[in-house]
Amino acid sequence: MRRVLIAVAVAAASGSAAYAQDLTAGATAFKKCASCHDVGATAKNKVGPVLNGLDGRKSGSIAGYNYSDANKNSGITWDEASFLDYIKDPKAKVPNTKMAFAGIKNEAEAKNLWAYLKQYDADGKTK
Repeated sequence: MRRVLIAVAVAAASGSAAYAQDLTAGATAFKKCASCHDVGATAKNKVGPVLNGLDGRKSGSIAGYNYSDANKNSGITWDEASFLDYIKDPKAKVPNTKMAFAGIKNEAEAKNLWAYLKQYDADGKTK
């Protein structure tokens, strides 16, 4: 029984370390986004909208940001799958979007970015 508990503890610690590493890598990936987007408690709309509370949010719904009609009418509700599909090539996913970004083709980098963004609730606090 003791060996099982030790194995579970090691697995849990490994999972936490991997998650922390994902957030660190996601923060690095976010640097590609930071010139246009903001996150955190003091985040403000820039060229692009604030990305706080992205998980579960409908596209085109941040108050005070002037979205393109294409984005407002895209029907996207952000979750990991929709984000990963979108971030590969935003203009292909939402034609006529204002977002001028070539995309992130590397799936691991995109997943790390999603993990980083997902940690922020709508108020910019980390969960």
